[in-house]
Amino acid sequence: MKIPFIIQNEPTKRFNNVLKNILSLLLITYLISSCSDKFDFDPDVEDATVSSGSANFSKYIALGNSLTSGYMDGTVYSSGQTGSYPNIVATQMQLAGGGAFKQPLMPNDVGGFTNLPGFPGKLSLQLINGSLTPVAAAPAAALDNVATSGPYQNLGVPGAKSFHLTLNGYGSAANLALGTANPFYVRHATSTTSNVVADAMVQTPTFFSLWIGNNDVLGYATSGGTGIIGGTGSSDITSTAMFTAAYTGTVNTLVSGGAKGVLANLPYVSSIPFFTTVPYNPLTPATLSANLTTLNAQLYGPLKTILTAAGEGSRINLLSSTANNPLLIIDKSLTSMSTAITTGLTPSLGAAQAAAFGAIFGKARQATSEDLILLITRSVIGTTAVGVPSPINVYGISYPLQDAHVLTKSEVTDCTNATNAFNGVIKTLADNLGLAFYDANAEMQNLQSGMTFNGQTYTTTYVTGGSFSLDGVHPNGRGYAIIANGFIKAINAKYGSTLPQVDPNIYKGVTFP
Repeated sequence: MKIPFIIQNEPTKRFNNVLKNILSLLLITYLISSCSDKFDFDPDVEDATVSSGSANFSKYIALGNSLTSGYMDGTVYSSGQTGSYPNIVATQMQLAGGGAFKQPLMPNDVGGFTNLPGFPGKLSLQLINGSLTPVAAAPAAALDNVATSGPYQNLGVPGAKSFHLTLNGYGSAANLALGTANPFYVRHATSTTSNVVADAMVQTPTFFSLWIGNNDVLGYATSGGTGIIGGTGSSDITSTAMFTAAYTGTVNTLVSGGAKGVLANLPYVSSIPFFTTVPYNPLTPATLSANLTTLNAQLYGPLKTILTAAGEGSRINLLSSTANNPLLIIDKSLTSMSTAITTGLTPSLGAAQAAAFGAIFGKARQATSEDLILLITRSVIGTTAVGVPSPINVYGISYPLQDAHVLTKSEVTDCTNATNAFNGVIKTLADNLGLAFYDANAEMQNLQSGMTFNGQTYTTTYVTGGSFSLDGVHPNGRGYAIIANGFIKAINAKYGSTLPQVDPNIYKGVTFP
């Protein structure tokens, strides 16, 4: 059996162009539809009488991670922070006796740190080769320190997990090199030995919001499930026991001085555009062109025959000439078929080349609708895998997308199970301590279906849905306003306050060139 060079450069270019043009078409549709939307203010969002009910908003402190800080478009920048949900909520609280609310604003509207690797500036849409493409700006300034201008009431720290909020030294610049500190907390920590919760308690809060735990799952998900379950690394899922201890300890400390507050649970990762934008089956017959027949004859057909004989025929099917085809991926949860593939291909390829094929395709299968292709994988599909010989070196087509490119069905289940466990802890604590509870998970699922405010409908669709920023993980200003309304409704329901909701349409959305 001979396997020729089955993917030529020109079809690969056409495939990449198709992928890039998808975003452009979506953006054009958004521009056209948004022009006809009305932004009239809905009186249902207002409340004529504003009171605090049984709550006291005079010293409101917000704790959490990037979702609390106002992180959007891949980083933290000043205008994004202004649109953070705590800042919106605090503004409404000021109508009912709420006090000043100060945030550790970045020194510019670009973000990033010039003296730290891996911290670029914000994403913006740019026209590249006829397509609107998100591009990160160069970082605008070195890591600064604004602690002396505090105290700050927004204590959201991007990247923080549940157990980081009580980690002493998490704000020490000296610990950055050790990986035990966070530059976003280094900026405003009250001391090099303090922790986030302690910085909140020293201000004697009368009211708090806590939205933490997303990163205890999200890091695993955005890495394609490359981490472990029960670990403490950035790509690991935190164990339920560790989350329970950390979260319970934080909440008990926050209420120890008599403060009231609101707890928010965690959305499923499968509800945000980072995991829902790239389809599992983007390979059209037109994209594959004449290579489709060759692929079936020289790669998919032989693999299908060998796997069927081994009782694993469902892993690979022939490519269709009439319908979209799924991507080829690696699923590390599968039993390896390397030996069977090597044995089956040895007569035609020889032992060495057959063994190479066995190593590459031993845990390969075609993706299904239950797998989630990462947003950043879109730029990888159809490109050449470095160090892999032709003709089997085209990602997603003749060479499997790797573990980091895809959140497989089993890895999605890992994330869902952890989220459910963490959410159970959060809801139980809210109920037992008499705190308000915001079901952010349900809210995000509602947003997937569409939520309308004053004539404008928002969804979680990437860019065109109007509620998420360009990183696909964090909301934009309008999305944060929707979240702020959710917090406000939960607070009003629990404490009998009448804080008015806001009109999301007036906040920062996607900026077009």
